[in-house]
Amino acid sequence: MSHTFTLSPGVTLHCVHDSRFKQGCLSIQFLRLMDAKEAALNALLPAILLRGTVNYKDLRAITRKLDDLYGASVSALVRRIGDYQTTGLYCAFMEDRFALEGDEILRPMLEFVQELLLNPLTQDGGFCREYVESEKRNLILTIESELNDKRSYAAGQLLKTMCSADSFGIPRLGEKDTVAAIDHKNAYAHYQTLLQESEVALFYVGSAQPEQVAELLTPMFSNLGGNRAALPPQTPFRDGGKKDKLETLDVAQAKLGMGFITPITNQSPDFAAMQVCNTLFGGGMTSKLFQNLRENMSLCYSIGSGYYGSKGILTVNAGINAQKEDIARQEILHQLSACQQGQISESELQSAKEAILSALRGVHDSPGAIENYYATHCLSNFPLRLEEHYEAVSRVTIPQVAEAARSLQLHSSYFLKGVQA
Repeated sequence: MSHTFTLSPGVTLHCVHDSRFKQGCLSIQFLRLMDAKEAALNALLPAILLRGTVNYKDLRAITRKLDDLYGASVSALVRRIGDYQTTGLYCAFMEDRFALEGDEILRPMLEFVQELLLNPLTQDGGFCREYVESEKRNLILTIESELNDKRSYAAGQLLKTMCSADSFGIPRLGEKDTVAAIDHKNAYAHYQTLLQESEVALFYVGSAQPEQVAELLTPMFSNLGGNRAALPPQTPFRDGGKKDKLETLDVAQAKLGMGFITPITNQSPDFAAMQVCNTLFGGGMTSKLFQNLRENMSLCYSIGSGYYGSKGILTVNAGINAQKEDIARQEILHQLSACQQGQISESELQSAKEAILSALRGVHDSPGAIENYYATHCLSNFPLRLEEHYEAVSRVTIPQVAEAARSLQLHSSYFLKGVQA
């Protein structure tokens, strides 16, 4: 059962009471509108906060403290959810009832999280310069590693191509050049802005009573003050015009991306039908794209589709031989046409629905999975409870899938080919 508390203006706690696990978890997320100018700053901040505080000055001291808390863990948490970027911390810790007699974990854990979040090590009016520069290098390496994973790189480039007028095309971790411009002072100034202006969403999963968790967390934010203006609601896709982009790099395998738009979002009554449509079309090994283009026709090495319900975007990404680009494009559209015409077998429908239902059943398999589901759906304003979502998917029919498929329109494409292709 879920409980919601307002701890202070702009600070909301969501608790899912669940006593099945030995561990509980807590996420603390500052909410920002996705913005190219600050995306890298937001991605960098939690890593800096985890390097040292006034009372725990380095990683060794932080690790020792976590060991004392029965091996608890704290990690950086950066998400992109529709128009929003979230930045903060994710904590996992043993439940009090499994500690030695007389020991507490939840209370000292939350006190330590407050230390990490609100009492960072500072230097010359900014964060510790050494820690900032070290984490900048780590973030740049992470961003650069995407280029080495051409499948991920091409998927990101397709979204950038489609979303020229929409913030959804901004990379979750920002761009390398904006990371390079960060220093210990402007990072600290942005941190102060987050503390004073950002909405805060907290998600707790565990066996502690929700009222107790709210009472323990309230002091962390009650003295911050500031003016936390509510973020505007999530918006559908903003169309900046159709584009087709060709890029040439030193790659052995070409990458084809095709982006489609639909008015169906996670706010729509037809959302479950579009989820099933995406899974049946290209979302798994039983999908039409995988079975026909890869298995039957050998047109691609890999292929799959993904549906971004907060925006009404569906993307298809494939690894192909560059010489087969045209026929691959045509066959992808042919398989979409088959969906639109209702050329769907009962076994295809059931396989697609079961894939989604299995994932929904898995939501309650761990505290982390519960937190991820509830946080993502809450922040994207998804209106259905988990049980309602499950029932909606279960009821989807072939005509509903076909109707959802007919709402899809090809918008943009991206093609990455090798220098010699």
